[in-house]
Order: sequence, then C-alpha cells, then structure tokens
Amino acid sequence: MELTPDISGTRVTGRDVVVIGLQPWYYEIGSNCKNIATYLAKDNRVLYVNLPVNRKTFLSKSKTPGIQKHVDVIKGKGEKIRPIGEQMWEFYPTTLVESINGLPSNKAFNVINYFNNKRFARDIGKALQELNFKDVILFNDNDIYNGFYLKELLKPALYIYYCRDFLQGYDYWKKHVSILEPKLIRKADTAVANSLFYAEYCASHNPDSHYIGQGCNFDLFNTDNPHPKPAELENISSPIIGYVGAIDSARLDPRILEVIATSRPDWNVVLVGPEDDFFKASSLHQLPNIHFTGRKPLASLPDYVAHFDVCINPQLINIITKGNYPLKIDEYLAMGKSVVATRTVTMRLFEDYTWLADKPEDYPALIEEALNHQSPEEQAQRIAFAKSHTWENCIKELYKVISKHLS
Repeated sequence: MELTPDISGTRVTGRDVVVIGLQPWYYEIGSNCKNIATYLAKDNRVLYVNLPVNRKTFLSKSKTPGIQKHVDVIKGKGEKIRPIGEQMWEFYPTTLVESINGLPSNKAFNVINYFNNKRFARDIGKALQELNFKDVILFNDNDIYNGFYLKELLKPALYIYYCRDFLQGYDYWKKHVSILEPKLIRKADTAVANSLFYAEYCASHNPDSHYIGQGCNFDLFNTDNPHPKPAELENISSPIIGYVGAIDSARLDPRILEVIATSRPDWNVVLVGPEDDFFKASSLHQLPNIHFTGRKPLASLPDYVAHFDVCINPQLINIITKGNYPLKIDEYLAMGKSVVATRTVTMRLFEDYTWLADKPEDYPALIEEALNHQSPEEQAQRIAFAKSHTWENCIKELYKVISKHLS
C-alpha cells in the first residue's frame, strides 16, 4: 500500500514507525505500547519489535509459550516478520543479547550493552530493508537498555522516548537505569509521558518533554456488552470489593487488604490477577473473605469488574507508584463503578469521581460511603469522565509532538 506523507497539527500519516519496548507483542496482557502502536498503524506503517532474547533465557529449559515461540524463530522454525494488521508487522529479532543487568561494574555494563545494541540494531536494520521502511520514527517505550544507542546506530528521522513507568524504583533495575535513563532522555529528540509527574521528570533532563495523556480500551471496558458472572463469583456473597491487575508487592499494600477484610468480615475481597512470591506466601490467604483468582484472560476482566460492588486500587506510596497513571481507575469508572483508591499525585485527576484514602485505616469507611453511591446518575457521570481519556486524544497529542519536529 503506497502512503503519501502528510503532517498536520493533529495527524501524521504516511510515515514509517518502529516501536520498541519492554513488552513483546506476544505477551498476553495489554499495554500502552501495543495500543499506541495499533493507533499509529491507522495512519502509518508500523514495525513492532519484540524484546530481544538474551542468552540466559535462550538456554533456559523453562520458557513461557511466547518466549518459546521466539526461540523457535531464532532456531529458524518460524517467520521473523509477520503481519498483525493492515499496516503493521511484528518482528522477532534473531540475534541473542547478553544478560548484563547483574554486572556490578557500570563500565563493563556500558561496553557490553553497546555491543548488545549493535546486534539489536543490525537485526532491526535488516527488517527495515525487507519492508522498505525509510526515514523512520523510532518510538521507545521505556526500553532503556536495548534502546540506549539506537539513535546513533539506526539514525532515525525522530527518536521519541516514552516514559510511563519509573524503573529506577525497582531493585532489579535501579543500579544501571538510574545512570542511563537521564542520559537517554537528554539525547532523545523528544520525550513524552502518560502522566504529568513523569512529564515533569523528563523535562528536568530534556526541555522538549510533553504530557500526552493516557488512553483506555473502551471496546473492552464498557457497560454496553453483556458481562456474564464468572463462575468463581457465584458462591461469593455481596458486597464484593474487587481489584483487577497484577498483585505485586512493589505496588500494592497488603496492609490495606488486611484492614478491609478483618474490619468487615461480612464483605468479600476478590483479587483478580497474578501474584508475586510475596503475596503467594502472605497471611492474606488465611483470611476466609479474601479470594485470589489468579491470572485471567484480558477479555474476561470486565466480567469480574461488572460484578464488583466497589472497586479498589490499594496502592503503596513509593517512588514507583506516586507518578504512575492508574489505568485501572479509568477501566473501573468506564463501567460506572464506585472506586476507592490510595491518594497519589496522579490520583488528583480523579478526585471528583473517586474516594481517596490517605492511610490503610481509611479504606473501610470510604468503601462504606462508596457502596451508598450507586445511582444511575452517578454511574453515568463516572462513565462520561472515563471516556474523556481516549486513545484518540492521546495519539492526537503525540502527533502534535511529531509534527513539531518533522514539519
């Protein structure tokens, strides 16, 4: 399909875009990166590059189905490039990179990371030749290691760094990321972020930084579709206080869940999502009115939310969470649900439509209040507010940034 390039204040068309990030396309969970790539492909050709496989993972005998498929491609048992839309392709890099995150020396890390980037860039370059991509826009979704040298190696027409998570807050990432990310933001042509907090952080390193907002998948989370009651909820009595998402001790406060469950034994707390090792071993599993369902397919999550009486986001307050955009709040509100969440910097945006807790002990009373605000009028207000956060608006802001640089 021949595309004619066009740049305007609200739309960019006919460009070739390369998207890299920390979430391969084959990961079952949704992500901002996938959504942005999909919307960019409505107007442009997009190559979605899966995360390169490192040697340690390649040699491991325990692999997820997605990783195994990627390994098979590396071994020559599948296509490296496959179409995933009319103007969109998924790419499996076939060159292994070295596992370097645990290196104690920053100098050794930088040397090996450069060679990893060269391998990665060489693979991407071959894919660009095969698809005849030219003058590409490179969109990097938080992949600080593999994307660090790609501006120099691929020489894109525009290099965009997208900040939507604070990796420096994680023990796994902080040693090298705390040094590399500010440098990457500074050398990017522009930085964009999905929260005002992260936009301000990026602007402290690169004045050409922009808040582009956050979109929500309203095709999935809406009240128009039928939402049958999941079998696991059939024998759980109301009121059901529910959470959907990763049950991660770096983000969620187990004390909040304990306070809710023990202060109101007549309530049931349902947690839908995969648990990390901390939560798997926690005493919360001994409380009879806390129910862990485990990971569920993305398409089934709205069915759970539809049958919650109140939705919660029991976040910890830390360097990771204070700037994160809480997408799940939009998803809850888009289904008209009453929501109680921990007060954070970004949650100020939702203050008029949610109940915000300053400490774990605030949750029970706020949930009690939320249970009493379930009228059709209140539900309609929540839905209307959530639906103002569309991917179309997010991409429009991104296009403004791109237009500024390419016009």
